[in-house]
Amino acid sequence: MAARDTPTDPLERYWSKRDFSVTSEPRGQRHASRPKALSFVIQKHAASRLHYDFRLELDGVLLSWAVPKGPSYDPADKRMAIHVEDHPLSYGSFEGTIPPKQYGAGTVIVWDNGTWEPVGDPHDALQQGKLVFRLHGQKMAGLWELVKIARGGEKQEPWILFKKRDEFARPKAEYDVVSALPDSVIAKPLKKPPENEDGQRPAGKAAAKQTGRRNAADGDQGIHGAVKAPLPAKMSPQLATLATGVPAAGRWLFEIKFDGYRIMARIQNGKASLITRGGHDWSAKMPGLVRELEQFGLESAWLDGEIVVLDDQGLPNFNALQKAFDRQTNSDPIIYFLFDVPYFEGHDLREAALESRRQLLKALLDEKGTEHVRYSAAFEADPASVLSSACRMNLEGVIAKRADAPYASRRTETWLKLKCQQRQEFVIAGYTDRTDGSPQIGSLLLGVHTPQGELVSVGSVGTGWDAEEAAALKRKLSKIELAKSPFPAGAAQPGRWSKRAPGSERWVEPRLVAEVGFAEWTPDNQIRHASFVALRTDKPPSAIVRETARQVGAGPVKTAGRSAVGGIPVSNAKRIIDPGSGLTKLELVRYYESVADWILPHLQGRPCSLVRGPSGIHGQLFFQKHDEKISIPGIQELDPALWPGHGALLEVGTAQALASAAQMNVIEFHTWNSTAKNIDKPDRMVFDLDPGEGTSWQHVQEAAVLVRALLNELGLEAWLKTSGGKGLHVVVPLAPRFDYETVKGFSQAVVQHLAKTIPARFVAKSGPSNRVGKLFVDFLRNGHGATTAAAFSARARPGLGVSMPIAWDDLAKLKSGAQWTIATAREHLSFQSSDPWAGYWKKKQTLGAAMKTVGYAPPKRVK
Repeated sequence: MAARDTPTDPLERYWSKRDFSVTSEPRGQRHASRPKALSFVIQKHAASRLHYDFRLELDGVLLSWAVPKGPSYDPADKRMAIHVEDHPLSYGSFEGTIPPKQYGAGTVIVWDNGTWEPVGDPHDALQQGKLVFRLHGQKMAGLWELVKIARGGEKQEPWILFKKRDEFARPKAEYDVVSALPDSVIAKPLKKPPENEDGQRPAGKAAAKQTGRRNAADGDQGIHGAVKAPLPAKMSPQLATLATGVPAAGRWLFEIKFDGYRIMARIQNGKASLITRGGHDWSAKMPGLVRELEQFGLESAWLDGEIVVLDDQGLPNFNALQKAFDRQTNSDPIIYFLFDVPYFEGHDLREAALESRRQLLKALLDEKGTEHVRYSAAFEADPASVLSSACRMNLEGVIAKRADAPYASRRTETWLKLKCQQRQEFVIAGYTDRTDGSPQIGSLLLGVHTPQGELVSVGSVGTGWDAEEAAALKRKLSKIELAKSPFPAGAAQPGRWSKRAPGSERWVEPRLVAEVGFAEWTPDNQIRHASFVALRTDKPPSAIVRETARQVGAGPVKTAGRSAVGGIPVSNAKRIIDPGSGLTKLELVRYYESVADWILPHLQGRPCSLVRGPSGIHGQLFFQKHDEKISIPGIQELDPALWPGHGALLEVGTAQALASAAQMNVIEFHTWNSTAKNIDKPDRMVFDLDPGEGTSWQHVQEAAVLVRALLNELGLEAWLKTSGGKGLHVVVPLAPRFDYETVKGFSQAVVQHLAKTIPARFVAKSGPSNRVGKLFVDFLRNGHGATTAAAFSARARPGLGVSMPIAWDDLAKLKSGAQWTIATAREHLSFQSSDPWAGYWKKKQTLGAAMKTVGYAPPKRVK
């Protein structure tokens, strides 16, 4: 660290900056080094500027850095960290408000806490200005690094905090931990840290194993897209599409195309099974691999990979693999290369990005891998170079995989096969004898299935085996001979397969599959210059069709881990909605994801209209009350009988519906004053304080106080929220007893009374000319079918303000009706110690007495 004056006590600077007779911060003292795990804490501090205080316990104090933007799981996202004074250990649990005029005045919450492990000697690392460490927190996990960038002479020593590339790293476009998890872990703990038998958090490797494994597949805390789920009984592997090249779009990883058998390992209750692509259990064939997998200590998993045998040069050799099985006495040479983990320790990872799954797999194998269970490495380079290198090494080819794609149990275009030569499986339909009379085959007669399921001939192969293999093939085939051709009538004549005369072929039941390499397909769909590779027992003959290399385009590809809620992908995520603020569609979707628990009670069971802005706030806006063939996932249509003569009304009742709507460019949510259960009887009354031109914000605040005072005189309690625009909303909860006409009429009487009593402040008529310098208290919101922007809804106006519920005591502190935006609203909520609208939901008020007081008589109904 930078040379600086060393006080007698490392907390001297901390004490000198604070008046502990005024601030509630703990004075604390330095503690002796503790034998248990070192603690860390990140405190979110709303001072003059919001920042995050990052603190690591060492030598009895908390080393501290102020991180203005907070941490990021994206290794490319370097965050400035200003080294500040050491803090006492007792500060690690401090939450509260530092009074005005005190150092650091503002509100503090504990954003995350847990334990940390230095990599190497932390004292040497700090002295050198490069500290690498592992975090085990409720939000923070994996390897991180602090690097000093000070040049000397700075008032405050600058460092950089960033994420190391490991199984927890995630692109910021995919996940932003600061916006996704903004709350206090004391008020809203996410999970309980692991404890040992003494009730203490384990240190060192024990902590790494427990905390690291838990986090690695814990959805929002580790791998984005992970879902807690029971172990699937069956799982088919993802298959690659034979392609002529790789699209330019997206980031691709390249792996060796192994010349072996595809195997998936299923682990249940610590016991491993080895399952072929066709669903057969081969555990008994490879007991050694089963034992090694069980030594991993996993409770539940699905692991995907390929078994091979390597030759003297370390290259996969399929014939050697078959011989290892044929001997049936020793399968030790078999190596299991793992390349994916679609399920891990109670979590389904199939919707997570491939890159995240592979990071988890690599971390597992780095710790647990054995001689025969290894990690399949990937390469990032241009596909031509990778394929060229593979071909020079006499490999079969490479597999290209989209780094951001999910796992799909089918053939996909996010996994592509790039081959050095043409090579595929064929059905053996017959054979010919050798001319010398030896007990060996002369050639194999091959076929494939058409899309309609018919077996058609494609030629023959007469080379690629040695004498022993040729004799073994003849023995196998002679046992399944047929009297006639397995090809349908009209198939190609025998002369197509060899120079021998027709009638020399021997037909067999089409039960065996051969893998064959060849130069090309002829115009009449026959293979040329073929060479036998091996028999395949992992694929059924019925599945064998002609493989045709496809030119895969750069069209839309489903990517993983970029969903807002429930697997909903965000298209055009970087599109700017509000040019003035630069806020994007992704930020809007993330905002609604983050406030789902707050906004849904205001939406559930209530008809909702949507304001959509496909081109942003300055483009055309669409006010949508009905489905209109858009069919937003999760949004429900209410009973059409609720509003006869109109289309079915909409309900946004779930987090999925909320995020789906935002993905479909919905900016605002407006709700009726009644629920579907009592559609004709409103359960609230809204007064919209809409300032006219030249009306000051102070006048708006005064008007809200006056409206509340009048309502109190009428025996009605009201709640307050910003409109997200220019004004305020005063909301009165009601028992649903009166119809819309009555409630609207009463609210109009209240507004007319205000305008008559205080004409200098209020008007009872709408229209710009009537409101100059005054407020129109809009009672029209209380009519049948009328709507009001819901609490926590964004507004399609410059800045993307939010309609925010507030306490009446906080009215004087407000600066505008759009004080909070989608960029700041969630941070505001994270510092709230109580819900200002907690009593709103329990209050069911009647209007009978109030109507008498204001002199309003409900209209008489004609019977």
